[in-house]
Amino acid sequence: MTLPDFSFEDTAHGRGHLRIAGVDEVGRGPLAGPVVAAAVVLDPARLPAGLNDSKKLTLDRREALFSQIMDSADVSIAQASVAEIDSHNILRASHLAMLRAIAGLATPPDHVLIDGNMVPRGLTLSSETIVKGDARSLSIAAASIVAKVWRDRHMVDLAQQFPGYGWEANAGYPTPAHKLALVTLGVTPHHRRSFKPVHNILYQDKIISD
Repeated sequence: MTLPDFSFEDTAHGRGHLRIAGVDEVGRGPLAGPVVAAAVVLDPARLPAGLNDSKKLTLDRREALFSQIMDSADVSIAQASVAEIDSHNILRASHLAMLRAIAGLATPPDHVLIDGNMVPRGLTLSSETIVKGDARSLSIAAASIVAKVWRDRHMVDLAQQFPGYGWEANAGYPTPAHKLALVTLGVTPHHRRSFKPVHNILYQDKIISD
């Protein structure tokens, strides 16, 4: 298995960039909750061991690495709300979260490594996109871990306020149990009304009430 490395960062350093941030987001697919992005500037002298795409790590390993990243790197976490997702679209909302995360770093980066194939509209910094970057760049892998752990914790908190949807386990993704709860318990303020399963329930309810 190929692990992410520091080659993209080293190349950027070789071009004269001093502060390279990795950026990633999580939460495009769920029916509920915000989309969350993280920006991370790693210290080359204090790289946490075992960084990888967050999806390839166990919960315990992600939690441990989250703590190490927060202790050793410049980290910023940001989100775009459900209202912004519904008002724009999930792609634009994801990019808004990325821009906010980059802007929130303690010291501005001079180069940004972005997971995916699109530079967020409005980003004026030097940047490059890396497809599957969370599996290729250590900085993006670190950002993916931070964003996922933070969002998962946030969804656990929301699950305490709105029990029955299983957000503590499914993080808002459309599992069968979550979709059934939508039908039986209804739509909450944290559901994305522009997403088809939620929209369909609201539309059906409107027809019935009319």
